[in-house]
Amino acid sequence: MLEADFEPLTDSGDEDDAKLLRPRGSNQVGMSQFNERVVLQAVRLHGSMPKADLARLTNLSTQTVSLIINRLLEEGLVLKLEPVRGKVGQPSVPIVLNPDGAFSVGIKIGRRSMDVLLLDFVGKTRERFSLAYPFPDPDTVFAAIEQQLRRIDVLLGPERLTRLRGVGIAAPLALGGWQDLLGVAPGQANPWNEIDIRQRVQALTGLPVEFAKDTAAACVAELVAGRGRSIKSYLYVFIDTFIGGALVIDSHLYGGTHGNAGAIGSVPLGLAGGRAAPPQLLSDASLFNLEQLFGTAGLDPAAAYDDRVLQAPFLTHTQAWLDDAARAIALAMTSATCFLDLEGVIVDGSCDRSLLGRLLAEVEGMLGAYSWEGITRPQVYEGTIGSDARAIGGAFLPLYEHFAPDRELFLKSN
Repeated sequence: MLEADFEPLTDSGDEDDAKLLRPRGSNQVGMSQFNERVVLQAVRLHGSMPKADLARLTNLSTQTVSLIINRLLEEGLVLKLEPVRGKVGQPSVPIVLNPDGAFSVGIKIGRRSMDVLLLDFVGKTRERFSLAYPFPDPDTVFAAIEQQLRRIDVLLGPERLTRLRGVGIAAPLALGGWQDLLGVAPGQANPWNEIDIRQRVQALTGLPVEFAKDTAAACVAELVAGRGRSIKSYLYVFIDTFIGGALVIDSHLYGGTHGNAGAIGSVPLGLAGGRAAPPQLLSDASLFNLEQLFGTAGLDPAAAYDDRVLQAPFLTHTQAWLDDAARAIALAMTSATCFLDLEGVIVDGSCDRSLLGRLLAEVEGMLGAYSWEGITRPQVYEGTIGSDARAIGGAFLPLYEHFAPDRELFLKSN
């Protein structure tokens, strides 16, 4: 069994590098593919570097790294940059990932919109398609996905199409749930309870298809390409139509028994025992609540997702939502910290960034109103990916399946 796929980088003087994870290779025979993945991961995490630095970073011999780089060059997965000349010795040649080395498709199916992204090997979005709706209709959604997959095939062309590695889907586990809260008729929502989304998309393509809960996929994007790379254990919160979350423990996405760990939206906001069950966090801290406030006031509910949200005449209603949402989120964060001893909490969302900043400021204020005796108050961070986090995280799933040394990076369950 392979051990220590990743170790903390502790022998570098650069504090930023020290926060990243160090891929470790093995010089044993039979480890060729694993070592290739280790080298690719090192370049992905640390950027361009020459072979000698890669050897030191991965604990592989210079000869092994040289052989690996030659293979990766032949496979079109990496590129050589212009030589860098120093004062002594031969010039060094930095190695970087080839953006055209591989591609993947990420699909986010949400309660208000669908996104289809084409990602390249360095994680850049090459193409995107979005479809907005009041609530998703299965026939419309899957027809649009099929159309976009065909369009991507044409855009890539025959040669690059061979480098398309798979499709990753991000969607709520209960897309047909909370019908009363959403005001959606059962006939409109119930079909989603009978649909295996992964299988439906698999029928549209010959590529491997993977599925993840939407907030877990968003967490994957933050874990791979955002602030999550430097925090080992944290609660991830994503604010969308409904607020949701995910959990990272020891730099692995923790799924839990039912794949729903970190489901912060279901946290109760009161004590049981009354005539009705206490409300859940999603009842106070979701953008759906802000939509309702705007709609009741005769304003455009879609402003909950754009920069109008902090402008008149929306601002008065937005502030009322901020007050309620901040109190509810702070309560949930405090409770989670008591159980999990969190290092931090990362909060992102599909809302305007200025609204997210205001919300986090108010959450920090509410956290200060709690007693932290006996526990350590976690640091609260703003997420770095934004609205595309779910689709990007979905697209990362097939890329990591093919190229990451630690295949359980997103799948650790115990």
